[in-house]
Amino acid sequence: MPPTTGRKLVTALDVGSSKVSALIAEPDEGGALRILGTGQRESHGVKRGFVADMERTEATIREAVEQAERIAGTNIDDVYVGFSAGGLVSTVASVEVEIGGRRIEMHDIDDLLGAGRNSINPESRMILHALPALYTLDGLTGVKKPLGLHANRLAVDIHVIAAEPSPVRNLDLCVRSAHLGVEAIVASPVAAGKACLSEEERELGVALVELGAGVTNVSVFAGGMLVGLKSLAMGGIDITDDIAATFGTRRVEAERMKCFYGSAMTSPRDNHDMIDIAPIAGVEDGAEAIRITRAQLIAVIRQRLDHLMGEIAAALKDFGFTGPFGRQVVLTGGGSELKGMADYAQGVLGRAVRIGRPKMPGLPEAHSGPAFATLAGLAQFAASGELDLRTIATPETTVRKSDGGSLVQRMISVFRTNY
Repeated sequence: MPPTTGRKLVTALDVGSSKVSALIAEPDEGGALRILGTGQRESHGVKRGFVADMERTEATIREAVEQAERIAGTNIDDVYVGFSAGGLVSTVASVEVEIGGRRIEMHDIDDLLGAGRNSINPESRMILHALPALYTLDGLTGVKKPLGLHANRLAVDIHVIAAEPSPVRNLDLCVRSAHLGVEAIVASPVAAGKACLSEEERELGVALVELGAGVTNVSVFAGGMLVGLKSLAMGGIDITDDIAATFGTRRVEAERMKCFYGSAMTSPRDNHDMIDIAPIAGVEDGAEAIRITRAQLIAVIRQRLDHLMGEIAAALKDFGFTGPFGRQVVLTGGGSELKGMADYAQGVLGRAVRIGRPKMPGLPEAHSGPAFATLAGLAQFAASGELDLRTIATPETTVRKSDGGSLVQRMISVFRTNY
């Protein structure tokens, strides 16, 4: 295969609990991505988003990337890697400098951002993102482009996402052991938000719930940035395991039942539709096949979903995502593909719910569903060239941190006041 010399390519790598997927794309002059190749393998060695078996994870990564390379007809060297394990924390820091009433020049903005970079306290965590969002001029919040304006004081809100160091280092080591360079490790909610949410949704206020196989990430966007994040150590795998344990069948059979017959909503026909289950011992070993009603299957699914949705509702309440503004919820991830999931979540949460699919032209049909939102978002993040304060270092100043609960209403207020 030809090398990538002279071509600007971006490669996304999503290492999840159920699958490892890769995507190679080429940005055009306008920033749009042309998909060159994709690859996917069943995940081995990853549990709840954490690397549990280094060798098996490395082998799966290599296979997924090699498949994408074969389809793209090229070799890649560096990847943007998604991180979806628990332990992610999100804060917003405000940094301010004196301008003295003159026009704001580029070096003023550079000094402000550099000060913000040095003022971030990771508190023993590893910073994945430090992204500048909205500027404030003399108390006027929500300014996007302060260059050339006059002000006495210039401030900026910085969106910081950090993670526990060990899981990040383990993931980084697995990717590098597969002979790939790591351009950046990107928090899954950042990538999924870029793929599924419109700019207006992120401004007005929206909750993004990623229903993954082993982890569910609940994040809240307002004022254009992510202002609240919580990881729940449960997901679609738990539903599969509940089905397998309840009806005494293998996990692969339980997963098939969930996908083909499962639903989050009930119907009058459920008591009449029958499902044949292969026993865990196998019919060839003398075990008898089992028949259950679809209603029995849905009852098991609903029991786990009720618990999970209760945790999601509690997280949204902790973030202050309530009242007339906390109305929009977007579900993404493989778990959102369960039949009736949006209607079920809407009834439980009491909010408008839609399924978030990646908005990227040219995605193969097999990779265009919500299960691949993070993968598509990683490629979009890579091509966007977003400014990250981790690469800047200049003088220190004071940083003011706010807690996530009040931030939601504050950022929504910023948008409504200034736009």
